[in-house]
Amino acid sequence: MNESLARSWWIYALRGVLAILFGVFAIMWPGLTLLSLVALFAAYALISGVISVVGAIRMRKRDDDWWLPLLLGLVSIGAGVIAIAHPSLTALVLVLVIGANALITGVLDVATAIRLRKTIRNEWLMILSGAASIVFGILVFLFPAAGALALVWLISIYALVTGLLMLVLALRLRARITTGAADRRVTPDRRISPAH
Repeated sequence: MNESLARSWWIYALRGVLAILFGVFAIMWPGLTLLSLVALFAAYALISGVISVVGAIRMRKRDDDWWLPLLLGLVSIGAGVIAIAHPSLTALVLVLVIGANALITGVLDVATAIRLRKTIRNEWLMILSGAASIVFGILVFLFPAAGALALVWLISIYALVTGLLMLVLALRLRARITTGAADRRVTPDRRISPAH
């Protein structure tokens, strides 16, 4: 599983880029309304979920634990579908859906990082990203009635932090695969003695 997760570095890179874009749009969009926030979150959750599902399906033949990214993707898609199907949900319900999504994806990211620990040295980046998601989800559940502006800032900061951590993780995974491939090509086979 660890090697196939490392080969799927692009999943984490795309998730990171999407999270950063979501955070930047949420901060830069003046006069963000609740309906706009719902649409922005739904797009982010759906696209991120589809990326995770596609990556999981591509890993299923090489990896016994391909179901972790699949589950992560399905949770995100489910949250996006709920946001699209019921855009008129009250602010409180929307906040709780976003918080639940953050909690579940955070736990799944931490579980994936624990399995990835033998593949890369810096799995702590994924653990930190998962922990940030868990903390965000807990804060949302503890303070669900926070004002709309505070909610937008909280969501933006969460998206930017987790996005940056996912990008760094993806680059480290990619570097590991690249150096691993280079090492395999350069290392001579010492079992074969040169002909005299």
